[in-house]
Amino acid sequence: MSVDLTVVVPAYNEERRLAPTLAAIRAYLEGGEDGEGGEGCTEGGARARWELIVVDDGSTDGTLDIAADAEAADSRVQLIHSPRNLGKGHALRLGVLASRGDRVLITDADLATPIEELECLDKALTDGHTAAIGSRARPGATIESHQHRLRELLGRTGNFLIRTVAVPGVRDTQCGFKLFDGDRAREAFAASRLRGWGIDVEILQYFRRSGWPVAEVPVRWAHQEGSKVRPVDYVKVLAELTSLKIRTVPPRDLLVAAVFLAMAVILYSGRLIAPGDRYLPDSLQDQNQWEWFFAVTADNVRHLQNPLFTTLQNAPDGVNLMANTVMLGLSVPFAPVTWLFGPAAALNAAMTLGLAATAVAWYWLILRRLVRHRGAAAVGAALAAFAPPMISHAQAHPNFMVLFMIPLIIDRALRLCEGEGEGEGNRDGAGTSVVRDGVVLGLFTTYQIFLGEEPLLLAAMGMLLFAAAYGLARRDVAREAIRPLARGLGVAVAVTVPLVAFPLYWQFFGPQSYTSVLHGDDAGNSPLALLSFAERSLAGSEKTASALAQNPTEQNAFYGWPLVALAFAIVVRLWERAVVKALAFTAVAAAFLSLGPKFRIPMTDVVLPGPWAPLAHAPLFESVIESRVAMVCAPALGMLVALALARLLASTRRMTATRYAGVAAVALALLPIVPAPLRSVDRAQPPAFIADGTWKKYLGDGESLVPVPLPDPASAEALHWQTTADLDFRLPGGYFNGPWGPDRIGIYGASPRNTSNLLRDVRSAGRAPQITDAWRRAAREDLTYWNAGVLVLAPQQHDAALRETVEELLDRPGKWVDGVWIWDLHGGS
Repeated sequence: MSVDLTVVVPAYNEERRLAPTLAAIRAYLEGGEDGEGGEGCTEGGARARWELIVVDDGSTDGTLDIAADAEAADSRVQLIHSPRNLGKGHALRLGVLASRGDRVLITDADLATPIEELECLDKALTDGHTAAIGSRARPGATIESHQHRLRELLGRTGNFLIRTVAVPGVRDTQCGFKLFDGDRAREAFAASRLRGWGIDVEILQYFRRSGWPVAEVPVRWAHQEGSKVRPVDYVKVLAELTSLKIRTVPPRDLLVAAVFLAMAVILYSGRLIAPGDRYLPDSLQDQNQWEWFFAVTADNVRHLQNPLFTTLQNAPDGVNLMANTVMLGLSVPFAPVTWLFGPAAALNAAMTLGLAATAVAWYWLILRRLVRHRGAAAVGAALAAFAPPMISHAQAHPNFMVLFMIPLIIDRALRLCEGEGEGEGNRDGAGTSVVRDGVVLGLFTTYQIFLGEEPLLLAAMGMLLFAAAYGLARRDVAREAIRPLARGLGVAVAVTVPLVAFPLYWQFFGPQSYTSVLHGDDAGNSPLALLSFAERSLAGSEKTASALAQNPTEQNAFYGWPLVALAFAIVVRLWERAVVKALAFTAVAAAFLSLGPKFRIPMTDVVLPGPWAPLAHAPLFESVIESRVAMVCAPALGMLVALALARLLASTRRMTATRYAGVAAVALALLPIVPAPLRSVDRAQPPAFIADGTWKKYLGDGESLVPVPLPDPASAEALHWQTTADLDFRLPGGYFNGPWGPDRIGIYGASPRNTSNLLRDVRSAGRAPQITDAWRRAAREDLTYWNAGVLVLAPQQHDAALRETVEELLDRPGKWVDGVWIWDLHGGS
């Protein structure tokens, strides 16, 4: 037999508050003196037929007895008991599914929102809504008693993240006072899965997907001491919603993600099984450098030290980590992996998962914004994430291939263009959406800054090129978009600047900061590089690629002439679409910019000014390796291919010869640039002197270990020694970006000193020079400056000449200890 209203009260260890709460609810429903209507709503409270359901969620105090007494005193009160505590979501599900009311109210046991506010929610349902949720954030809400400021701030932040991720447009998802249409509530709760605090969001998502209108109603609310909601619970809600989101992903999308992950695993298969014992030779010295970055970040996190600076390299001056690409947004979350499995395993996992996540993000963006065909979107995303320049950087530069935030930033910028909503009557609609999307864009941008600033700059250039071209093609859309976009970008800047102000100040003005890194005038692409094949592509060759690129990690174009021809054909065939015009312009403009400040016409001696020339000396742009601008072409080409495939495959009619030919053309254009697994070799292991900890006998507090020659960008194996020794000693020299000279020009490695230059030259030439007293004095000054405790020479090419040089500098012979020659500078332990 149905009733007019069911009130569901979940309770866990509420013996001090439950009895007054039940008494207040019963008095109100019976129309007693406490049953006054909420301000501004219809008055009254009496219900002809009502029921009150108390769900005891495994309480360990007297809550169950209080609820049982209430049940015994009034047949309209029902007790449901769970033998153990399973969470608010589980308790609400039990209560709602046991209800019979035409309308169902759920309220917390503390009655932080007075029961009288039911009338305001009732009115919303009478007006045609299927649910009315109490809100502390809507205009008109009254907060009679606030929480502690810090707790309130954390709660608002958590609530913002929750509604952004799950239910945009709802300001307060977690207020525990909600009224539902009974039948719809029972359907939604029956379909729910969450047991914890995330149940509120899961139910609201169900109502939204079902197209059932929900009203957010301002209510009175007062903080109650002893509340069970803690700031950390908002994190738990996010975790629950993430789990729920994963479970609701269509199987086809999961299959696509699995394929991307398999592609990344195959790419890194050479070092995946034993990352600590394998090395990617085409990474040059970058694998050593990046493992060191992960190790030093984890060490700083463990010891609560400044993550923006260290003196472990370049002792005693140190390294400005913010001015180097340590990727704090990745190396900090991976710190536990680094602690448990070492920096090599952490770096390998981060690069493998990051590349797969980048492909998934491009797939999501293409599917959301461009095409509906999942197969076409998957091919386009694979091209965007696994294009030849991406594979080139996958050998050495995670900051240029872990780009999963870029598609999210692009999508959020596009949302800003979709509506303003500042007009009368729409104050809390699209206008709020613009602010929210601007805030999210600011947070996304902040996180990307801690993943990589140069990729963000290149992405911004690509977005600007696309926006300019699309705006010219669709001026009507541009006119509608410019106001919300400008407003949202202003919000994004206002969010980003305070969050990154100090790290960027440290980067540009802190210790060991520098102005710019100059790469010379030959860092642009040759026009032939745009049409040739990369070394790791199936159709590529090392000889051709190395002649057109600085090194294997900077093959920044190499899309191959078949793909370029295919893209041209797609643009001609689909030219009527504005998005195709914009993508074509973006790809062509980025390709031309990547030629640098000047370029030579192939097979001639004619050198022309390049399109990069106006930007070559501009702030920020002067540090960019201009050939990298061609990486912008990868997602543009991927999207063009996705559009073409979607058109070829979308028709439900029988495939024609023309369509077969089109699909074959796409396959033939992509096949030559399919990446081969990255080459890996057995790694040179640190000498026993390092691995066994023998070095500890020769270093005092604060002293540095000086490898011979000093580590530099050409030979950074000593960084591997340091990570093997758990970063327990300092090194002079190193492989990083730092300042040189009075103008603080950025260079790779430490500022040169006499002794470091001498040892580097001996390593290169293989001959020991005539050592003079001036060289010996310079060596003493340098060793004192480095606070050196011991010099270490490991077996290597030209080690005899190096040994002779050091012995002449120090005027003493070396000592063979655990596989290395050492010179103990203080003769003791």
